[in-house]
Amino acid sequence: MSEHWSIGQLAERAGLATSALRYYEDQGLITALRSSGGQRLYPREVLRRVAFIRAAQNVGLSLDDIRQALANLPEGRTPTQADWTRLSRQWKPLLEARIAALCTLRDQLDACIGCGCLSLKRCALYNPGDAAQRLGPGARYLLGNSASEVT
Repeated sequence: MSEHWSIGQLAERAGLATSALRYYEDQGLITALRSSGGQRLYPREVLRRVAFIRAAQNVGLSLDDIRQALANLPEGRTPTQADWTRLSRQWKPLLEARIAALCTLRDQLDACIGCGCLSLKRCALYNPGDAAQRLGPGARYLLGNSASEVT
């Protein structure tokens, strides 16, 4: 097997659209060589880098988070198991905060979120007069505030 893959070969092996690979490249997450005809040629180890990116996305990390992590590696190096272990420890607090926010959303999904919309009849009960706005902008109850803080 060749040491370099075309974008189509990498896309097929990685289970991604070629447009996703071009986007990753535009974002500086992966790099390709160019043939004399301008065709993208990816070293085979880019597949592991793509797998790293997808795994990080699957746990909810943004491409900015992933880019920062990859920037800490030597130029172009594929992340190792040790790298993943170190990075996953760094990401744990971020993931815990996201899990907590999702649990709050799940538990309050059918209640007022303190957004100030005043369009629901229930707002008169949960957020009378848009009192939650004193706590700041946005959906205050989803951001961690409670109705008891405005009474």
